[in-house]
Amino acid sequence: MFHRKMMENVHLAPDADEDDLYSGYNDYNPTFDTEDLENDVAFQQAARTSHGRRPPGTARIPGTPTSRPLATGFGSKATLTSSMGRPVTGAIQDGVARPMTAVRAAGYTRAAMRGSPFDPLGQGRGPVPPLEAKNADSAEEKIRQLEKKVNELVEESCIANSCGDLKLALEKAREAGRKERVLVRQREQINSPENLDLTYSVLLNLACQYAANGMYAEALNSYQVIVKNKLFTSGGRLKVNMGNIYLKQRNYSKAIKFYRMALDQIPSVHKEMRIKIMENIGVAFIKTGQYIDAISSFELIMSMSPNLKTGFNLILCYFAIGNCEQMKKAFQKLIAVPCEVNYDDKYISPNDDPHTNLLIEAIKNDSLGQMERERKSMAEDYIMTAAKLIAPVIETSFAVGYDWCVEAVKTSQYVELANDLEINKATTYLRQQDFKQALETLKMFEQKDSNVKSAAATNLSFLYYLENELAQAANYADLAVISDRYNPAALTNKGNTIFAKGDYEKAAEFYKEALGNDSSCTEALYNLGLTYKKLNRIDEALDCFLKLHAILRNSAQVLHQIANIYEIMGDPNQAIEWLLQLISVVPTDPHVLSKLGKLYDNEGDKSQAFHYYCESYRYFPSNIEVIEWLGAYYIETQFCEKAIEYFERAALILPTQEKWHLMVASCYRRSGLRFLVHLCTDMGMKEVQEYTTKLKKVEKLKEIREQRIKSGRDGSARSRREGNAISDSGGTKGERLNARLKAFPETSEPYESSICKEIDVSYIDPLGPQAERPKTAARKRAEEDDFADEELGEDMLPE
Repeated sequence: MFHRKMMENVHLAPDADEDDLYSGYNDYNPTFDTEDLENDVAFQQAARTSHGRRPPGTARIPGTPTSRPLATGFGSKATLTSSMGRPVTGAIQDGVARPMTAVRAAGYTRAAMRGSPFDPLGQGRGPVPPLEAKNADSAEEKIRQLEKKVNELVEESCIANSCGDLKLALEKAREAGRKERVLVRQREQINSPENLDLTYSVLLNLACQYAANGMYAEALNSYQVIVKNKLFTSGGRLKVNMGNIYLKQRNYSKAIKFYRMALDQIPSVHKEMRIKIMENIGVAFIKTGQYIDAISSFELIMSMSPNLKTGFNLILCYFAIGNCEQMKKAFQKLIAVPCEVNYDDKYISPNDDPHTNLLIEAIKNDSLGQMERERKSMAEDYIMTAAKLIAPVIETSFAVGYDWCVEAVKTSQYVELANDLEINKATTYLRQQDFKQALETLKMFEQKDSNVKSAAATNLSFLYYLENELAQAANYADLAVISDRYNPAALTNKGNTIFAKGDYEKAAEFYKEALGNDSSCTEALYNLGLTYKKLNRIDEALDCFLKLHAILRNSAQVLHQIANIYEIMGDPNQAIEWLLQLISVVPTDPHVLSKLGKLYDNEGDKSQAFHYYCESYRYFPSNIEVIEWLGAYYIETQFCEKAIEYFERAALILPTQEKWHLMVASCYRRSGLRFLVHLCTDMGMKEVQEYTTKLKKVEKLKEIREQRIKSGRDGSARSRREGNAISDSGGTKGERLNARLKAFPETSEPYESSICKEIDVSYIDPLGPQAERPKTAARKRAEEDDFADEELGEDMLPE
């Protein structure tokens, strides 16, 4: 029975409507017919009475027949009730039916008006109207374009600064500043609000670029503009930058003042920035020698956020005031700072998986890995430097101080540095020339792990090599190589011991292996170049030293080797260029200066050779080769009096060699009348005045002769020009010859004769003929000297 009742309520759709999926959508309910509302008497009466104007009722439970007023799209309120008692939720706007619910269906709403077509995509509305074209001439558009240009200039300035082009960065920043000021004026004209962020960024970038270019006054002015403007809420922080500029200018009091002002304006939530400012304050106090105030800043930082740099600075301050106990406490605080780098354990492969090993090798050398290595190296440098600084002063002896530092490090996270401190202890013994203690300290590492043993054996090998005990040096070099085959220092020492034995080929192999393990091992590269020189492989030696020069730009030894190789190769010009670079590094090296003089002399440049030989003599006046060259140069240039000075110094240096005394005598002989005056003066003879007068007369005649020669040469050139003119005008051959003869000076000597010969031949000796001169004691001694010189001959004079 129950089943039959259920089936009576089930109505099957007719077969004709099976394919009509949208049936029922066009059915019209007369309740929604609003066209005849004006003729509906009951509706109009309800609208005019108070019943139609009563406020809407409260919400009721859905499904009840009570309706509620609805605000239509036209602003009026009407109560429209559907056949089910449900209020209508939509109205007509501009001929388009508003959806019945909050979310409109995809076109499947019942049409608001009869005959409305089905248009879910709104194609019947027509094409979309075109966008409004921008008015490029409007003030707002010009301001927007100018703002865009200013931002681009600021970005270009920052990029140029990051690329290292500071000049271009400053130019861009200045241009951005100019355009920003134009932008402000344009905004004022149209009463547009200011873009404070843009102004702030332009001024800040300009100040930074001024500071980067060393224009500190301009940078400070730009920062002042920002700081004094109250509209820039974070401008007070820039006083840190102003403090940095004053610190660079060494105006430490003002730097401290601005740092403190910035510290007052930075809230406590910015802990890192406050700590950095306090570090700057401490450094400024160190610069002014106020170590107590610096200690206060550094102690506060170490209590809040300890770091390696501050801990090291704290040790320096206590060292400066000589407080040994506080030095120990500060060192313990330093080694307690966490390194936060577990470099060794992180990159150890847990298994032999090749994929994992490849991944570990890849990340081991990435930027993060490099940063970790740098941080670890920095921590080790701070601790090692601090230990070497305080060890000699914190205890009665440096050995006891080193022992205290070693024990302190062993109890810290930097336990691996203890062995390095022990090796540094041995190095300190070496500096003190205490080789016995150094050897004993290093021999303690023979039973330790391979890395430490290799380092100790390397130092032992070096010590024995210095003492010329090559057998012991070779033994410890072998031990160092066996302990750590990848230790470049050990391989270099091994090569040195073989080099000392003369086996250059084998030594070169060890140097190459050291470079294979560490391409920056400059000692191995230098020794390899020396080995190639010994093997006469000059090109390879030059290649080694040029590579080394790229690493060590100002190494005097490398520059000297390169110059020497070019000299061996027969290229004196290149050798001179490298020696000139060398004297820019060591300008007072007499051997380099004499070498330059020799090269210039070989090239025939006597003036440059004379200059560098004189400089060499000035710094080292005991070099016999330089003295001999300078004496010969003065003799060659007819300044025998100057040559006497150098030969007398040579006689003082080598008094047992008669050569220099004879050269002094020969110079006196060549001096002639000047020597006679000098001799008479030394002997106190009355003829001094007479010979002096005659000497002055000769010198005056010499000057006249030189002037005549000069005027004769000028006349010769003029006569040749006149002769050519006569030839061109058709003069006779005799006239031309007569003109040429007149151009020659009136002398019996050749035209290019020396000055001395001209004086001797062209003029009568003012002292008179030799036979008619009185036989004075001075003259007699001079004749004896002349005889001695004739016996010596000219071979004794240096060429």
